[in-house]
Amino acid sequence: MTTTPSHEDIAHWIAKDGPVALHIREMLEPVEGPGMPIFPATYANIGYNIDTLSDGTKIASIDSVGSQANRIEPLFKDAPLASLVPQIDITYGNDKTLSILEAGHRLGDAVIRCTELASEAHQAFIALLDRGDATLIARLAPTSLVFGAWDSRDTQAKLPRIVQSVIRAWDVEPLTRSAQYTPALDYSALEVFSEAEREKQEGKAGSQLAERGYVHVPSTGQHGGVIARGVIRRDVTVNLVALRRLQGEESELLQRYVLGLALVAATAPQDGFLRAGCQLVPAGPLTVQRVARDGTRTDIALDHATALSYAQKAASAFGVGASRTVAFDKTRAKDDARPAQKKA
Repeated sequence: MTTTPSHEDIAHWIAKDGPVALHIREMLEPVEGPGMPIFPATYANIGYNIDTLSDGTKIASIDSVGSQANRIEPLFKDAPLASLVPQIDITYGNDKTLSILEAGHRLGDAVIRCTELASEAHQAFIALLDRGDATLIARLAPTSLVFGAWDSRDTQAKLPRIVQSVIRAWDVEPLTRSAQYTPALDYSALEVFSEAEREKQEGKAGSQLAERGYVHVPSTGQHGGVIARGVIRRDVTVNLVALRRLQGEESELLQRYVLGLALVAATAPQDGFLRAGCQLVPAGPLTVQRVARDGTRTDIALDHATALSYAQKAASAFGVGASRTVAFDKTRAKDDARPAQKKA
């Protein structure tokens, strides 16, 4: 029998004798039903990322760790999660706005160095490097602690992911698809170009007339998705060891605050529309296990409502950093983008 943890139970997870991780598992299926094709992400030079095990089983990466983080983090822009973190918006161009929650590298992103936040971000990373103190980061951009960040262009400070989510499909069979582009009119008959020119360029995807949509062009043997004969599964890990390593003037309040953010991120319902041809829906309830240091696994009934309730209490105790709007500074950007030898 699984039980719902109380706030006190959850708070104990940051203790030295607490569990090392939470593992959340969610079975998924195509919106069209089991056995229907889905389209994984494609990558340069390799297409689909499909690994083959020694027994011949093929496993496809449907959504990577980085992609999942970039899908989950913007949930903190909207109520009720918005009140849990400072809302930092960056204005640029003609009244356009970018939330820090949408910046791919979070507090370590180049866009931060192009604003008045640059100095604060630098000092926050230095505090982490020099004293192991994550308080300033938690006040400024706490989701950088949850989803990880690397200040690779400045201090080199690294924050490991506390929440890691990935979607894989097991025992997959890749498919191919073909298509035929047919122009709306016979442009050679209309003397836009000659019949000889049509014959020369038709069917050649790279030709000028094909590029402009004036001749027939076939497209064959293209990626057609995969069929999963096994499960499609989302696995989420909440790394409680990494969380315990976060220190500050009030380490316990800090750790409880970040734990709350991690739990709501890990349990938040996802929009299953990952890309064209890949819309997934749950094929069953979430299962959550608490993993002890000795490997013992205990089923717990942790739902999003419980996680949110705990996170709100922890955020109130810690104190959420101030929200603000800052402007993109082109001068800062130009200076930052110059080669290092020219800055001297």
